Amino acid sequence: DIDRISREIKILKKIRHPRIVQMYQIIETDHELYLIMEHINGGELFDALSEMLKLMRSQRPSSSRRSLRSRVFTLLGHKPPRPKAREPSPGESTNNLKIIDFGLSNLYVPGQTLKTACGSPCYAAPEMIAGKYYDGMQVDVWSCGITLYAMLCGFLPFEDPNTDKLYKKILKCEYAFPNFISDDAKDLISKILNLDPTERYTIEQIRAHPWFVSNIE
Repeated sequence: DIDRISREIKILKKIRHPRIVQMYQIIETDHELYLIMEHINGGELFDALSEMLKLMRSQRPSSSRRSLRSRVFTLLGHKPPRPKAREPSPGESTNNLKIIDFGLSNLYVPGQTLKTACGSPCYAAPEMIAGKYYDGMQVDVWSCGITLYAMLCGFLPFEDPNTDKLYKKILKCEYAFPNFISDDAKDLISKILNLDPTERYTIEQIRAHPWFVSNIE
């Protein structure tokens, strides 16, 4: 845990972004280490999926698109354009998604390949599972594809209580779409969840895809 916490502190010291939880202060005593962090009180993404899916199937598709678009922009490290609004007061709930928990993250130099396995198994890219050297951005894009699938479908594309079986599904890219997912969304996800990392969609290609573009209003 010491290595994980040290890595999280090191990463959060470097990151300042409105869609990432902020670390304000570190207090160290003889026996404890306290991280004073931004308070996030809106709940977890998966807790909101049920409500989001109901909205998607309702008669207000534009609201659904805006909600999804906000979350996808966040995952892609881009602040979406929006009308100027007042800053929320401390502790006030907003509809903005923020990324937390960097204890399973890693640091890398652009262009440098990595081999250390990190992150959650269900979100891990196949090249990482196979123990190959991997590009940090390419595996992050894969994880974005997993999250987008979960946001649209309400469940993860690769799930199994047996880790070995889970990894086999990921390595074969075995997943299916529910019938309510649009063709454009299927096309985008399939291009992100590409077993070949060199053929996997880049951030720029994702932003230019018809599904993504159509959600910008």
